[in-house]
Amino acid sequence: MTVDLPAMPVQRQRLLDPPLEYHQLREDQPIVRVRFPSGRVGWLVTRFEEGSQVFSDPRMSARRPRHDVPQEDGHDAESNDSAEAINPTFVMMDKPDHGAYRRLLTGRFTPKAVQQKLQPYIDRIVTEHLDAMEKAGADGPVDLVEHLSLPIPCLVICELLGVPYTDRDQFHHATEVMMDVSKPRAERDRGGRWLQQYITTLVAAKREDPDSTGLLAELVRTSQEEGSVLTDADLVDIGVLLLFAGHDTTMAMIGLSALTLLTHPEQRQYLTEHPDRIGPAVEELLRYLTIVQFGLGRVAKEDLEIGGRSIAKGDLVVVAMPAANRDPRTFDNPDVPDFDRKMTRHLAFGYGVHQCLGQNVARAELKTILPRLFERFPGLRLATPPEEVEMDTYGTNYGVRKMLVTW
Repeated sequence: MTVDLPAMPVQRQRLLDPPLEYHQLREDQPIVRVRFPSGRVGWLVTRFEEGSQVFSDPRMSARRPRHDVPQEDGHDAESNDSAEAINPTFVMMDKPDHGAYRRLLTGRFTPKAVQQKLQPYIDRIVTEHLDAMEKAGADGPVDLVEHLSLPIPCLVICELLGVPYTDRDQFHHATEVMMDVSKPRAERDRGGRWLQQYITTLVAAKREDPDSTGLLAELVRTSQEEGSVLTDADLVDIGVLLLFAGHDTTMAMIGLSALTLLTHPEQRQYLTEHPDRIGPAVEELLRYLTIVQFGLGRVAKEDLEIGGRSIAKGDLVVVAMPAANRDPRTFDNPDVPDFDRKMTRHLAFGYGVHQCLGQNVARAELKTILPRLFERFPGLRLATPPEEVEMDTYGTNYGVRKMLVTW
């Protein structure tokens, strides 16, 4: 017998807010059985503490199926196969494998490493792009995505990995295709395969060049050491993951953060008058916006209980991070961005051992770009009504596709 279950909320009624249905779910059914866009059935978690438990409980496996991609004819919605062109990387591994791979990368992403190795580069390219944006604005409105929120993350991830920036349009397009859940699986797979072939070719080139620089080159040399866990396939999978995730997520956050400040004059004024509060302001924007719009899933490795609900072994459990980060039990007045908020943590980067590896790079970019943008252009404003800003409602990450501004 087919059970009639509610669908996971996905439609946004307001520009910067998650689906309004989450309000009622958090109060009445904070852990509820739903049917996900993929057609799979599982549990949706909408509260902060229960979401934190899902991410930190070792009985929950990171090896999970896709839940955000609509079902297609001939595809088994209940299959555990991720059915995507990109192979699982360490982000979908459990202990001990996860730790072994993550330790190879962690050192390049610490706050100290980012400050020493990337911050001077970020400072320089932000200045250059603001200069170019000012020049372009002499002829009329400019697209903030084209001039700032897209090129900066692309440049940073290219610098970090050792990827030619001249290839940015190609790898960004492939990323967009791969992450657009509205596209047919075959088209998404073509984007994924392009990225795999691109990184495969790049890894081979770095193996032939002993003077090659960047994280990929370092990983290639590590893979050649005796006892290394890295295979050629691992190098490609990790490279693909860092390339697409390293620029798409930050691009979304830069655009949405700028849009938030452009539509919230009190918060913008506060940040202008208190530039020393940029760190807390960025954390609040991360909480308030929470770009992973379809949440992250885990699979129960054994029968367990979360928030008073019995979860069976093999059940898919998805944390609706945009809803959890608006939970009034944890955050006062959560639907209003408050740059003076006293906040211990949020779930924008996940939680637990799988917390986003590149979070400190994203923070560095946001803390550099946002104050300088509004310092350089104090009269910055939208050139169109807010409802005409072109949003990405189908990507894995919610963001801005095009936003015309003037000053």
